[in-house]
Amino acid sequence: MHVGIVSDTHDNYSAAERAAELFADRGVETVLHCGDFIAPPLLAAFDGHDFAFHGVLGNNDGELDGLETTIDGLGPESQLHGRYATLELGGKRIHMLHGDQGIETVNARAESGEYDYVLYGHFHVAEQRDVDGTTVVNPGAHFPTVPAENRSVAVLDTETDETEFVEITG
Repeated sequence: MHVGIVSDTHDNYSAAERAAELFADRGVETVLHCGDFIAPPLLAAFDGHDFAFHGVLGNNDGELDGLETTIDGLGPESQLHGRYATLELGGKRIHMLHGDQGIETVNARAESGEYDYVLYGHFHVAEQRDVDGTTVVNPGAHFPTVPAENRSVAVLDTETDETEFVEITG
């Protein structure tokens, strides 16, 4: 199963649109957004594609009712989960949070041994690392001041456990 991972889109509609197109081209079945959408209109970039969409809230997300309604409208399997989400996808247990609670919280989730993957955002730096057998992924960010090498998304292949980072400019 291919899973698209994105975070910190910060109302950057053009980057969100390119991310959605990339995910569709790669055959992604589910997109996971680690928070900081900012406002509901951004989510239109993910509409009309054949993938489920799951998101968690970031520290800059407002219009919560609008975000929830818009995400629900992306399809029957799409959902806004609140501050945290734990999902079973492609036989993998995936935990998702924004990360604004601190890197210590991210690391504690990984160190718990409960998850195959812990996904987060907030820090605007793309990374992948192993913590006691749990893969920790930050896909990058799309805030205008973020350096190009961190303006990325990730595509996770749950069969091979490989994560590919793809730069999204704009």
